[in-house]
Amino acid sequence: MAYEALLETLQKHNKLSVTELKKVERVKKTSVAENIPQLLLKLGLCSELDVANAFVESGHFEKVESTQYPQETQLPESVSLRFLKSNHIIGLNQTNDDITIAMMDPEDQFSIAALALASGKAIITKVGLLSEIDAALDFQYGEDRSKMDKLIDDLAANDSDDFGEDDLEHLKDLASEAPVIKMVNLIMQRAIETKASDIHVEPFEQTLKIRLRIDGVLQEIDAPNVKSTAAVISRIKIMAKLNIAERRLPQDGRIKVQMLGKELDLRVSTIPTMYGESVVIRLLDKENTVLDFAGLGFAGRHLQQFIDILSLPHGIILITGPTGSGKSTTMYAALKQLNTPERKIITVEDPVEYQMEGVNQIQAKPQIGLSFASALRSIVRQDPDVIMIGEMRDLETAKIAVQSALTGHLVLSTLHTNDAAGGITRLLDMGLEEYLLTSTVNGILAQRLVRKLCPECKVAHIAEPEIVSSLNLRRFSSEANIVLYKPVGCLACAGMGYRGRLAIIEFLPMTDPIRKLIMAHEEAGAIQKLAIAEGMQTLYENGLVKVIQGITTLEEVMRVTAET
Repeated sequence: MAYEALLETLQKHNKLSVTELKKVERVKKTSVAENIPQLLLKLGLCSELDVANAFVESGHFEKVESTQYPQETQLPESVSLRFLKSNHIIGLNQTNDDITIAMMDPEDQFSIAALALASGKAIITKVGLLSEIDAALDFQYGEDRSKMDKLIDDLAANDSDDFGEDDLEHLKDLASEAPVIKMVNLIMQRAIETKASDIHVEPFEQTLKIRLRIDGVLQEIDAPNVKSTAAVISRIKIMAKLNIAERRLPQDGRIKVQMLGKELDLRVSTIPTMYGESVVIRLLDKENTVLDFAGLGFAGRHLQQFIDILSLPHGIILITGPTGSGKSTTMYAALKQLNTPERKIITVEDPVEYQMEGVNQIQAKPQIGLSFASALRSIVRQDPDVIMIGEMRDLETAKIAVQSALTGHLVLSTLHTNDAAGGITRLLDMGLEEYLLTSTVNGILAQRLVRKLCPECKVAHIAEPEIVSSLNLRRFSSEANIVLYKPVGCLACAGMGYRGRLAIIEFLPMTDPIRKLIMAHEEAGAIQKLAIAEGMQTLYENGLVKVIQGITTLEEVMRVTAET
């Protein structure tokens, strides 16, 4: 069939399964008007970026970035806008002899021949993203451009912090304009295509910045004009069912969207800043969430120790690390392991990130008095076997967790500390008595997330003797030459050299010698030292093991740990 090279490339990079390919072929028989690339997008089987990148690799086409589209049309008047829009074509440049165009489907020979006939010139084709081509066409030909510009200018001129009734309606109208809706949808689509975990919308005096957190690292993308700041932020707030008139206080909301064939749960948080509201959107892609210990980075002794601790009938297991270190995902993986018909599991979370079948999940609402502590007091009367607390934030919550552990419950929770030993001192600082801590805590896990090297383009090199000796890599490998890997960048990883993340971890089991140190009020450093002597592998050491295994790089491990 046609487009064989395109489909083979998509399958090669695991962007299209055999089942999905059969579905495309079946639909194509009943939809003669649409070609294969359009069907892939319409059915939500591939993203626009996947299709464009596959054309680049399979057909050796050059890809056009959104910044390369001209502001004015480069095509003769004989070429209609209707033709360009229906075939997703835009002119880039023309000379006396030829015209260079960008197409969503650069192998659409019928459209290319029609354009050559209408213009009387040779056609040079490049590949572009469908939404970017359509947006550029709207900009070049759009009849509502001047109206939108006027609305944006009107909004920029209104620097009042208090919207009147008329102004509020005006803001709603502005946020409901088609170009603003397309703008916000395009930002979300870009985030989904790049597998970003967060979208940051940050207003400043002269610019509006849009940044995506991809594999833990923020990357700036093209942003709308600063004059559209209020419109873009209001659109997001309307989608999240937030109060668009309230710009002085932080707000939280949720958006459920279906985009690119995926159902996504978006968490929205707004805070007031000097030049408007800063918005962060957390993307929760249930399809791509790994709730499996091996996939998260657990292996060997760490994995066995953690599973052994989880199998205990009562006690407390703590997971520590900064924000964005994967604590919640590890907690849900633990709940999945524990979620059997014989166990009753109740959680209290703020917010509930993943909904799990068979688990009773409570959303904390402090504004109505439903805090972690108040919810926990009721939970223990529900006869649970396992209790999960989203975070131990105060002494009251910690005391109820300890009481629950002492009365035969298994309790899982998180703490914000830098390492496993720091979790002990954090609880002591809260005011928890030493004897309660030592008799209930079974183990503390600390973790960070590092980016994984792209398996398709990583390049091996022999580690320099200086690096081997300075980092003492010989303790992890007996090979004569220790091989490390470095990132390169390819189609599969969008040129980043990294694709996906996994955890580096340290696990501190509560042994009798460590209990004695806690009762003697020893500092975290002494507890850490004893745990290492007992065989605990630190975050840094676990990271080095994964470096030697070719999973990540030294730079990544250095970036997320305290070691230099």
